[in-house]
Amino acid sequence: MSDRVAVFHRGRIEQVGTPAEIYEHPASAFVAGFVGTSNLLRDAASRAVLGRPGLHSVRPEKIRLAPPDEVAAAGEVAADGEVREVAYAGATTRFVVTLDAGDELVALRQNADGGSADVAALRGTRVRLLWRPEHAYLLPDVPAD
Repeated sequence: MSDRVAVFHRGRIEQVGTPAEIYEHPASAFVAGFVGTSNLLRDAASRAVLGRPGLHSVRPEKIRLAPPDEVAAAGEVAADGEVREVAYAGATTRFVVTLDAGDELVALRQNADGGSADVAALRGTRVRLLWRPEHAYLLPDVPAD
């Protein structure tokens, strides 16, 4: 990978930076989705979950899937919801969770224990998603095309 990357959208530069800068601090919703899977917490869900308005990006690997009654650690963000989809991919499993707050978030979990039958059983169950507040990156006020 290069030291500097430029992401273009519709013939114009959206963002220039190192791969880490672009991945961790995308300049727009387009960039966030272009460089990998990115969850977007829109204004209403952002207010309900984070306690602040705006469009926030949270990467799936930053989110921890927990039982619905697990208490968030000091400083953690918690969002409750129901697992809508489970996609087992060998090393990881991708969970799509419909939040009580109205948006959907994708969470990744490494398959260190158990197998595909274990994770498939989580479809339709209630869960709590947990992450550190700094992992909810406020996107600049630009339209999400």
